[in-house]
Amino acid sequence: MILIPAPCLKKIRAAAEAAYPDECCGLLIGRDGKAGDVVVTAVAPSPNRAAADHRDSFEVDPQVRFDVMRRLDRKNARGGAPERIVGHYHSHPDHAAEPSARDLEMAYEPDLLWLIVAVAEGRAADTRAHRLDETAGRFREVELAVADRPTKTKSN
Repeated sequence: MILIPAPCLKKIRAAAEAAYPDECCGLLIGRDGKAGDVVVTAVAPSPNRAAADHRDSFEVDPQVRFDVMRRLDRKNARGGAPERIVGHYHSHPDHAAEPSARDLEMAYEPDLLWLIVAVAEGRAADTRAHRLDETAGRFREVELAVADRPTKTKSN
C-alpha cells in the first residue's frame, strides 16, 4: 500500500491540470512503512524534459532529481526516519491512469512507484499507483490510500 498525504495529492492533481494538455511530472519522496508499505512525505515537481511530445511522454529534469537526492542525503545524515525517492508521478491527458506502453519502456528502476493522474478535458480524474513486476514484464496496481493529515517526519 502507498500512503500519501492529501496535500501532496492535491499538489500533484493541480500540477496535472495546469500542465494539460501536456503531461506533468515530479518525484515522490518518502520512506518505507510497515509490512512493505510506502509512506509519501513530500513531492518535488519537475519541468517535463522529455524530448518527445509532452502530450504522451515525460522525463523528470535530472537537475531536480540531483537536488532532491542531495537534500535527502543531508537530511538523512542528521538522523530521524530515512527518506528517499520512492517514485515519481505524471499525468495522462485524456487517457486512463494506467501505465502506457511508453511507460513500460521507460521503467528503468523497478523499485520506484508510478503514480499516474488521468486528466479528462483539463480536469484531474482518477489517480492510481503502480509498481513494475519485472518477472511478469508489466505493471501491477498498488493500493493507494490518502491520509487526511500530513505524514510527519522528524526534522533536526
